[in-house]
Amino acid sequence: MFILEGLSSRPEGEILITTKISPCGRDDKRVRRHDKRNKLFLMKYIFHKDTHNQTGISLIELVMFIVIVSVGIVGILSVMNITTKASADPMLRKQALSIAESLLEEIQLQPFTFCDPDDANVTTALNVAGCATLVEGIGPEAETRYATPLLDNVNDYHNFSLPAPPGIRDITGANIAGLAGYSANVTVVGTTLGGIPVADSLLITVTVTPPSGAADNVVLSGYRMRYAPRSP
Repeated sequence: MFILEGLSSRPEGEILITTKISPCGRDDKRVRRHDKRNKLFLMKYIFHKDTHNQTGISLIELVMFIVIVSVGIVGILSVMNITTKASADPMLRKQALSIAESLLEEIQLQPFTFCDPDDANVTTALNVAGCATLVEGIGPEAETRYATPLLDNVNDYHNFSLPAPPGIRDITGANIAGLAGYSANVTVVGTTLGGIPVADSLLITVTVTPPSGAADNVVLSGYRMRYAPRSP
């Protein structure tokens, strides 16, 4: 029976194993115990030597890492590209919202009277029966936004539109630079709101379409009450 006494290494990388011969007649348990210790010692030495010598990564591991990271980056960029194409330009939506807010404010600041503001009894009528000749109703009475007779009541803006081209214009009829690709449409309808009857409450809806198309429409709604029926 050979018993391992020690291990040593040479500069050439060889392992020198020192052994001794166990005398015959020794106890078998002692021999087996030495044998187990020798095997464990040899395994620990080899494992430590291999781990110490293997540092860094191999070329194959580096190439695989680059490939995996590249595939991940390409996937993320593809999703971002699709999302960007499918969404509207934030500047277009912001401009469309600004147009809708401006037009809604213009309409809400108009009178909401029983009679047309050009009627002789507009400041005295208590209902539509008190009007002299021009009862105010939904839609314009041969009026326009840019020339006399002008739109002068909230009702008059029903079905008002600013098509593109020429696009958005100011109240004088002048085209606004940079807004030729935008269009706007307005609806005005009577609606009940809480305890306010439909005759005294209007729902105004402004729809603005940016150059990117109807899929990116901006819709803005507001209410107007008949709180001053004799104030043209």
